[in-house]
Amino acid sequence: MTHPTAPPPDMPSRPAARDGAPGLGIPSVPPHNAEAEQAVLGSCMYDPGVVDEVRAVLDGSDFYRPHHETIWHALLTLRAADAPTDPIALGEHLAGTGDLNRVGGPSYLHQLVSGMHAGGSAAYYAGIVREKAGLRRLQQTGVRTIQRAQEPGADPDEIRAAVETELRDEREKALASGQGRLSRYIVDGWKFVTETGADTEPLWGTREQTVWSSGESLMIVGPPGVGKTTLAHQVVLARLGLHDTVLDMPVSPSKRVLYLAMDRPKQIAKAMARRVTPDHQAALRDRLAVWQGPLPTTLDKEPDLLADLAAAHQADTIVIDSLKDAVSTMVDDSLAVAFHNARMRALRNGVEVMELHHQRKATADAPRGQRPTLDRVYGSTWITSGAGSVLFIAGEAGDPAVTLHHLKTPTGEIGPLQLIHDHTRGTTRIDPALDPSQLLAAHPGGMTTRDLATLLSGEATPTRGAVEKARRALDRLVAKGKATKREGTAGGSGGGQQARYYSALRHISAVS
Repeated sequence: MTHPTAPPPDMPSRPAARDGAPGLGIPSVPPHNAEAEQAVLGSCMYDPGVVDEVRAVLDGSDFYRPHHETIWHALLTLRAADAPTDPIALGEHLAGTGDLNRVGGPSYLHQLVSGMHAGGSAAYYAGIVREKAGLRRLQQTGVRTIQRAQEPGADPDEIRAAVETELRDEREKALASGQGRLSRYIVDGWKFVTETGADTEPLWGTREQTVWSSGESLMIVGPPGVGKTTLAHQVVLARLGLHDTVLDMPVSPSKRVLYLAMDRPKQIAKAMARRVTPDHQAALRDRLAVWQGPLPTTLDKEPDLLADLAAAHQADTIVIDSLKDAVSTMVDDSLAVAFHNARMRALRNGVEVMELHHQRKATADAPRGQRPTLDRVYGSTWITSGAGSVLFIAGEAGDPAVTLHHLKTPTGEIGPLQLIHDHTRGTTRIDPALDPSQLLAAHPGGMTTRDLATLLSGEATPTRGAVEKARRALDRLVAKGKATKREGTAGGSGGGQQARYYSALRHISAVS
């Protein structure tokens, strides 16, 4: 981006009385950024609509150079009249007020707009101008306070009252700013509902069955050795655009992934190497960054670290492997809340977050067929409360056959899924023996929801919840064209009949 040249030397800045006090150790040139001021004005001249955005941030007195303040007031006047703000219209207006030559003439106006500053950056530059103005006012308050204290007969109470008044006025002005600390993330209700990404496509899964929702973290939990890293790496490689699906569900690509390999990075590298080929070199070099070993500090101590790491490495996705290495302790509620703040700050900055975590040791020996619950996740309940989606992999260490449970769901629940890990190739697939579409294809006479629930649950009398999950699974197959449904009949003297589902794929192959 090019910047306009400096104004002619005969254009003064703020009067010397408003500048620093060198004798007191304060620089003679107060804080300011002339290029930011020029960028703001150039953007407003290029696009009149930008004036409305900037006026919520800046006052005229925030400009350090008086001729910039004069140009700003002229822009406000033109905008109020719904007139153009280009150099020609602005020059004509300033000539009419007798200020054109004082601000540098037509040539300086054209220099301001020649930078072609994008309107989207104007508010950022305005924030810089506003910040420098705030520092100048605080500096001036300090200088006046020292000067008052050195006057003969100075009254401390009067000086304190004057300082308190000035600081209160400055604080109220800062709070009223559109870029103030308390207003930075405020949006109106309509924009919140329609423009904050609530209706985006899932990162992994479908709208009906979302595994990982945009703007919400995904947590993969389980005991050691059940394939948490194996599954996570497949999702990461899909986010890099090297695969389209994981567990037969679509994964959307990202721009760049930052992998925090804090827990045994060499083992993480070995696990990922099973899925990597020479053809992947360009993608891994350009779109995957890996942090090895402990972070400079834990996330509960520095909540902005996660967002800062993503920004430093231009990543829109972060993988935390694993949570126990990112937080001082997992069981303290206050530290868990602090970690959640770090997680949310990254999400607020548009960074997607995946977390690998462990289960409680006390429940490691729970029966294999028992469905896990969120209280089996290690640490404070606030760790899982803040997560958008929680997957739990149950099984024995090194076992190729494990069960995936969806404990916390953004939309429809997936599974439970019976998974088969190929530890040699680093791949995971759904056990075809328990895939609803495969089971349906294996029953040419069709199946009822209770039939499928019995097979999936392994129980002769499946629960109502298991039957309902089977119904949803079969209805999804119908919606995808993989199954057909024959509606049941109501009960009567002869008894009713349940709805029956048939494999469309089997029917098509039989006809062909």
